[in-house]
Amino acid sequence: MFRKFDIFLIDLFYRIWRPLSRISLFIVFFYFGLLKVLNLSPATPLVELLAQKTINFINFNYFLVFFGIFEMIIGLFFILPNFERIAIFLLFLHMITTFLPLVFLYDITWSGFLIPTLEGQYIIKNLVIISLALVIGGHLNKNN
Repeated sequence: MFRKFDIFLIDLFYRIWRPLSRISLFIVFFYFGLLKVLNLSPATPLVELLAQKTINFINFNYFLVFFGIFEMIIGLFFILPNFERIAIFLLFLHMITTFLPLVFLYDITWSGFLIPTLEGQYIIKNLVIISLALVIGGHLNKNN
């Protein structure tokens, strides 16, 4: 009985993992990007502090809109057929900037040695997004 149920679940997961993964990444990137474009993102103060320490020569309001659009494009590329490779490349560029607060904003992202704050945990959880992108990339057609 358990074996049949287990096989059923494995077959179900195999059928839905790809569209569910792509839709999930679309939602996360498009939605969070849209919040930045609309200046409604709760991450804006953190992004602004990081920008002050790294790219203070760029107008932050313009940067925030650009960054939000960049995230929205990543999300769109994950659901558009044959754009996954570009999406994964852009995602890795994005993740470089996402992890920078762990170094440049130590007081905000860490409460002690290897003890992340809520913001730090939020950033570290991006490892799951990277892993999901790698799974998608690992299942792409090599001939395209």
